[in-house]
Parts: sequence; C-alpha cells; structure tokens
Amino acid sequence: MPEPGTTAVVIVLPDAAPLLDAAWRIDPALVRRGVPAHVSLLYPFVPESALTGQDEEGVRCLAASFPAADLLLEEVVTASGFVAVTVPGLQPLVDAFRAQWPGLRPYRGRFGVRPAAHVTVAMGADDPTAAAHVRAAVGSLLPLRTRAAAVQLVVLTKEGWQSRFTAPLGVLDRS
Repeated sequence: MPEPGTTAVVIVLPDAAPLLDAAWRIDPALVRRGVPAHVSLLYPFVPESALTGQDEEGVRCLAASFPAADLLLEEVVTASGFVAVTVPGLQPLVDAFRAQWPGLRPYRGRFGVRPAAHVTVAMGADDPTAAAHVRAAVGSLLPLRTRAAAVQLVVLTKEGWQSRFTAPLGVLDRS
C-alpha cells in the first residue's frame, strides 16, 4: 500500500469508468473507490518531499510534446489477481515518461521493466472465478472509445489521491 506523499503521473479516462463499475458490481473489494479510471504514465513518481520545480516543468513539457489522442480500448489482460484493459495508443507517452526519469522503476518492478500502458480494472482478484467474471463483464463493454486530453500529477494524501496539477496534452501550460 502506498504511503502519503507518494506521487504518480496519470491520464484520467472518464469514458473508461464503466469498466471499473462492471468490476465493482462483481466484487466491490476489487476496485479502488475514489480512484478514477486512468493510465499511469509513471507510478510511483518522485516522492512529494523530493519533488522539484524542474520535475514539474518536465511533466508539463513532456505532456505538451504529445497531442491529445483518441483511443480505442479493445483488449482485457489478466495476471495473478489483476485485471486490466490495455491502452496501446498511450504506450509512446508512457515510454517517454519512463525515459525522462530512468531511475524510477514502474510499479516498483512488479510488472517487469516495460509494463504495457493499461487501465487497472480490478486488483486482488485472486479467486479465478471472480477474475473470470470480471474479465467477461469488462470484455462485454469493449471496444470502448475514449480521449486522452491531459496529464495529471497526483499525490496521495491522508484523504486519498489529490491532483497537484493538470497539464494539457499538446499545449505548454506553465500555470
């Protein structure tokens, strides 16, 4: 479980919320409530206590260097206790963030050195039957179209994940 002060760089995909809702209907314990459907570009990111203006500017500039993108979500993947939907259209952006901060290990190495861009749908689906039901429910909602428009730097607080700032894709915004 991450500690307060943990940060992440994400793209929230509101159109993908029905995927999480489908998993929640099967077993609410599998879905992190209060965490919207998103793709993590870099998690964990620089801890909040070590975050610099240069890191924030790097996030903004990298976001500005990629255009907003229409995405098609089509494939459900599973791994031990984990159900996700791949988002291959965001892989170049994920790779760019990882290249910008090469010292950070995505997901602390849990999914290898280059995990695929994905929306996590369910975690802790250790019961194969529950995982199969989630996979089937989510699969019935695909293909799903969505749009990536902005990157968010989020921080875990005692109250949950909070946005520190949002940087639009394709537009340099230094606010």
